[in-house]
Amino acid sequence: MPIRITGMNSGLDTESIITALTSSKQTKLDNFKGEQKKLTWKQDKLKELNKKVVDFYNNALSNMRFSAAYTKKTTSVSNSNAVSVVTGSNAMNSVQKLDITSLAKASYLTGTEMEGREGNPAKSSDTLTDLGISGGKIKFRIGDDPRDIISVDVKEGDSISQIVSKVRNARSSETGTKVDFNYDEKNGRFYVGAQAEGAKAAFHLVSDDESSGLMNALGIKLSGTGEEDSTNYIAGSSATIVLNGVEYTSESNVFEVNGLTITAKEEGTGITLTTKQDTSGIYDSVKNLIKEYNNLMKEFSTLYNADAAKKYSMLTDDQKEQMSEKEVEEWENKIKDGLLSGDENISSLRNAMKSIMSSSFSVALKDGTTQKLSLASFGISTGSYFSTSENDRDLLHIDGDKDDSVSSGNADLLMAAISSDPEMVQNFFTELSKSLYSKMGDLMKGTQFSSAFTIYEDKLMASQYSAYNTKISDAQKALEAAQDKYYKQFSKMESMLSKINSNSGSLSSFFGSGS
Repeated sequence: MPIRITGMNSGLDTESIITALTSSKQTKLDNFKGEQKKLTWKQDKLKELNKKVVDFYNNALSNMRFSAAYTKKTTSVSNSNAVSVVTGSNAMNSVQKLDITSLAKASYLTGTEMEGREGNPAKSSDTLTDLGISGGKIKFRIGDDPRDIISVDVKEGDSISQIVSKVRNARSSETGTKVDFNYDEKNGRFYVGAQAEGAKAAFHLVSDDESSGLMNALGIKLSGTGEEDSTNYIAGSSATIVLNGVEYTSESNVFEVNGLTITAKEEGTGITLTTKQDTSGIYDSVKNLIKEYNNLMKEFSTLYNADAAKKYSMLTDDQKEQMSEKEVEEWENKIKDGLLSGDENISSLRNAMKSIMSSSFSVALKDGTTQKLSLASFGISTGSYFSTSENDRDLLHIDGDKDDSVSSGNADLLMAAISSDPEMVQNFFTELSKSLYSKMGDLMKGTQFSSAFTIYEDKLMASQYSAYNTKISDAQKALEAAQDKYYKQFSKMESMLSKINSNSGSLSSFFGSGS
């Protein structure tokens, strides 16, 4: 690259002249950079929109293709203090009678008071040696299996806190069961608790030559002759209910019977469980589908109807320097907001979705006949064209929906249909959702120019971005070459002027010396 000098001899503003001479090439470079930046913004906008479309496709729409979205049932209970019920989709409509005869309990032992030194309760830091107790084993049996034993070796140098830690971390030999174990220093007692309810998880004290002496010394013993008559031991027990004359047993207080998850909370008799179709649940599912659909339509319209980005040219670095940060941000936001104005991808997807949502589907009625129905049959339609803003004209409204100011005052045809023939409503919206799902799936198939589950040609745009890199590189080189050429020419001119000025000075000196 030639040495770039200013007009030292000519007095010309060489930089400005060369900038003017190469302005077309600079403009070309700036345009390529601006278009690439605009492409990046457009990619970001489309990625964001695509995420919303795919989310609708995979969740709200996909779910509505299956009966599980509609077959919502609920169970009311006559005594909510005694029982709670979760209703599964396969539960049968019924009225059932329930008695809760016993609740599941977790085994629990309160140790007898253990005397420490000088008649005071033992401290957690006291060792067995301090307390005059010999080492040995602490043993518990889990459930009714004589092989499932928790066995902990305790040494005379172990402190009470170390013993607690050992027992807490020990597991039974067969099932790997643990027990809760604690020492209350204030009361001088050990406490043992099963980690789960029921007879199978219950712990029992093991009394043999290895353990009896140590456990008795620590107060981990029964206050009576056996577990049954001990006042400080709560036996672990299972829960029992009688449902419609049939007895069921559970290790916890939870029972799963024919689609119902029954949680017993207190003993009681003569409890009524009434299971029926949850019409509000079906309504809410349909309402959610319409809501998610409307969110997409609103997004489509806002982006599609925005002022075109081509109204605003991309700012060059020189232009940005002459503006404040806020002005630059506002200008660029105008461009970003209009990047998808009139976008063909949005147009094709929006029109396809609207077409499906306005279609009719043949469904069976409860009387055995078949009828063609549309969303309008359930009081679901768009608002008045002339009284609705441009970006809200594609939105659907459910007549009678209390949350919709446009249609809340109309008769609620959807709820009426659900109440009279819920299966017909389910069949219609299943068919509608399947059709829309299939159409959207077709429009999002992968192609040579786009990836799967993509509403725009992401591969093509990535290729276009790379092409701009080449264009920018070539334009940068062309600009620098032109600048170098002009700087070289001006350098030669400055050199010639320097010689002329030098010769002129010599002549002036010659004539001056002869005078």
